[in-house]
Amino acid sequence: MFLKKIKKIIKWLTPFGIIVLNRQKVKRKYFQKENEIENYFLSLDAKDILEIVEFIKKNGFSVFPYDFSLKYNESDIDVFFDNITKTHYVIHDKKRLYFPEDFDGKYIRSYYNFLRIEQDKDSPHCYEADGYVVQKGDIIADVGAAEGIWALNYAEKAEQIYLFECDKKWIKALEKTFEPWKEKVVIVDKYVSNINDKKNITLDSFFDNKRVDFIKADIEGMETKLLEGSKLILKNNILKLLICTYHLKNDGNEIRKILETNGYIIEYSKRYMIFIYDKYLEKPYLRRGLIRAMKK
Repeated sequence: MFLKKIKKIIKWLTPFGIIVLNRQKVKRKYFQKENEIENYFLSLDAKDILEIVEFIKKNGFSVFPYDFSLKYNESDIDVFFDNITKTHYVIHDKKRLYFPEDFDGKYIRSYYNFLRIEQDKDSPHCYEADGYVVQKGDIIADVGAAEGIWALNYAEKAEQIYLFECDKKWIKALEKTFEPWKEKVVIVDKYVSNINDKKNITLDSFFDNKRVDFIKADIEGMETKLLEGSKLILKNNILKLLICTYHLKNDGNEIRKILETNGYIIEYSKRYMIFIYDKYLEKPYLRRGLIRAMKK
């Protein structure tokens, strides 16, 4: 009889207990999110935030909300036409930089002007920095090469250049841009990832028994997959890396952890990008542009 009463009481209390537990779970989740948001804002540079706010007040939205972006103007850019290839090009660092056949002059001016802003020394997306310049004789990998502007900067200096680009529209343009150095340039038409199949390749498999000194990666949020497929390279090479961190909201922290675990010293590029684009439309909108890393 007593046991039956106990069971009855437990049965009566159980829903209440579940409600209490659920409330605690929700409360915990809320505070975790609150801490995450708080830590995010505390990690930002107050001077940068004020600078961004003032820029937007005066000039409106920009991916690069800083005054350095205002010094670039599309009207300054000359676009030329190659009658042999029937494609357009611009002169970049005294070299021809070619574009796909369906890019007209207006679009190229806009595209190339954005590249100039992106690679300004004060930009959060600028690859080059003290200690992160390709040296004569380096073997470099430009992963997510697109037009190939980063590798083109070092076309004379580098001993070997590997251009990883899976977007078909860029292949012909890359071949033409790097034609003067074709004996040392390899174009790889595959996605760089953490698996090997017909469409994908890992850097570990590609550089098996081959040296690589410098890797730049801008691959639309697949940067962590690239690092997962580069365990041997990270371990066995004295590498320098430039890895974009702005595509996915957690990339900055995840990429940093992977690299530090593998014994790399990292630094974030200065300032922030405001990133809102298609499938990446997630808060926080302020993102670090890239991580630079080298072996300790």
